Amino acid sequence: MIDQGAPGLKIRDLRVVFDGFVAVDGVDIDVPPGDVRFIIGPNGAGKTTLVDAVTGLAKATGAVTFGGEQLLGRKVHHIARLGIGRTFQTATVFEELTVLQNLDIAAGSGRGPLTMLRRRKGVPPGVAQALETIGLTGQRDRLAGTLAHGQKQWLEIGMLLVQDVKLLLLDEPVAGMSHDERDTTGELLGQVSAERTVVVIEHDMDFLRRFARTVTVMHAGKILSEGTVAQVQADPKVQEVYLGHSGVTSQSAVAAGEA
Repeated sequence: MIDQGAPGLKIRDLRVVFDGFVAVDGVDIDVPPGDVRFIIGPNGAGKTTLVDAVTGLAKATGAVTFGGEQLLGRKVHHIARLGIGRTFQTATVFEELTVLQNLDIAAGSGRGPLTMLRRRKGVPPGVAQALETIGLTGQRDRLAGTLAHGQKQWLEIGMLLVQDVKLLLLDEPVAGMSHDERDTTGELLGQVSAERTVVVIEHDMDFLRRFARTVTVMHAGKILSEGTVAQVQADPKVQEVYLGHSGVTSQSAVAAGEA
């Protein structure tokens, strides 16, 4: 189980500016270890830019620490080595290789290009555990390109798990998934969070209501609201942003974020 006393993700006064446009404007966020934090907000709210800043893809000012390590100013690969990994809206797997080969490459097992393409008898324990966690043990010898959409997303999460990532940043992981795939993904995130911290950028409000532990709502580069799903749904500020007026039911206010 994750050490709840360990340092989590701490963001202080984060600011990202593109050619005079303030995309993220003085944001403070605390994500404790083991949380499944959903970040939501209208298009242009700054959600993906925030994650880009955390992972070194966007230049930012302020402070971002994970596990007590300062992230801002580090190169992307240095941040990855600190146990931080992300996925994008479109899964980035090696489609011409098998599921097992994808995990092997991610794990950096030291096998050369030629041996990577050969079948072998044994599977490293970390890779075997990841296969079980993502539910693809029976698909290990299938080409990744032949997997269903949801399975490709699970494989990408597995590729992070074999790297012993401690902070997962997932950008709309259930986009385009079937109802059953979304359910399986939500259960997977809950399982993964037993030993890791998970941050999800999401627009699927039904998925959020079922699987988020805490929610951060962004608007115009700032934090608008934070709390449990119920607290955020009941916040008049959130209702105002999503529907343009207050006095609406909390459920419909946040559900409007699906548009």
